[in-house]
Amino acid sequence: MNPKPAQPPAASPYGTLPAAPPAAARKPISLPRLREMHAQGEKITMLTAYDATFAAVADAAGVECLLVGDSLGMVCQGLTSTVGVTLETMRHHTECVARGLRRAQATAWLIGDLPFGSYHESKEQALRSAVVLMQAGAHMVKLEGGGWTTDTVHFLVERGIPVCAHLGLTPQTVHALGGYRVQGKGDEAAATLKRQAHELQDAGAAMLVLEMVPAALSAALTTELKHCATIGIGAGVGTAGQVLVLHDMLGMNLGKMPKFVHNFMNDAGSVRGAMQAYVNAVKEGRFPVDTQHAW
Repeated sequence: MNPKPAQPPAASPYGTLPAAPPAAARKPISLPRLREMHAQGEKITMLTAYDATFAAVADAAGVECLLVGDSLGMVCQGLTSTVGVTLETMRHHTECVARGLRRAQATAWLIGDLPFGSYHESKEQALRSAVVLMQAGAHMVKLEGGGWTTDTVHFLVERGIPVCAHLGLTPQTVHALGGYRVQGKGDEAAATLKRQAHELQDAGAAMLVLEMVPAALSAALTTELKHCATIGIGAGVGTAGQVLVLHDMLGMNLGKMPKFVHNFMNDAGSVRGAMQAYVNAVKEGRFPVDTQHAW
């Protein structure tokens, strides 16, 4: 008796991800690969991601870095700032994104945000918090601020934890900054930001998000920092790479759209198409446009 031919697996309900991953279109992004891109002047693309499905789509669209940002406090939880986001929430969403990558191509570099209060107490607290996100699937952790964070960055990097720093508008300290305002304006503020950026590079930070920093200052820092790739958001086209909040670039912002955002859904008409359009625009230097998206 001939055995019955194997039947294809039943379709998954609720739009869940396929059980078997498709063939990857690229090798997994690694820290050495990111450093190589930086050294060669190839733009690095980054988007936020908060769940498995969007993470898998972004990976397939060619986005190199996915940031599980504490911006989920606003776009997912409905908070008015990132301050209310907890480490447990970040762990949960990091796990979700990591699962999505594993179920698909698993090629993107995954960064987890250390939320407010999870690294401020001590270097040891920062290590414990970073371990939580790394064990959840992150390849790198991100923390905000300069000056006092330098020792923390060095402490983490020495222990094998890659770090992305963040200067300029740091949303976790938005109340101290007096609102969502451009940072690094004026000679004194620019000098402080430059000093802190160099200190973070020297401490071992491999990437540095520059948020709402004048384009000329960001471009100058990008030239000066040989071992730390700058990732701009509202910081002009002269950075080594760009990052946007996923919901913003898909035109799904519930409030006022920030000046530095472009709605890529208008160009593409689909989520994956919008992500691919974003990747292409960043790679080709067409986004952002300093006269439209920067200060």
